[in-house]
Amino acid sequence: MRYIVEKGSVAIDGISLTVAEVEDFSFKVSIIPHTKKETNLGDKKKNDMVNIECDVIGKYVEKLVLPKDNGSKLTEEFLIQNGF
Repeated sequence: MRYIVEKGSVAIDGISLTVAEVEDFSFKVSIIPHTKKETNLGDKKKNDMVNIECDVIGKYVEKLVLPKDNGSKLTEEFLIQNGF
């Protein structure tokens, strides 16, 4: 859940979708009729197993922002001061 953000991307069974809503332990996506028709998502039922892949951008940002001895001058404070 740490990489799931509202309006961000998530892939479910390899199908890239936009996150519509995020809660503490779950998230929702909106599926348009074309996606439902052309993929297997329309056949999924509650509690079916799926593969979830988070947007890689969040992982990159986390790696740059977390304090590590990697020589990076990018910090959370820097991002806030520069409008991010």
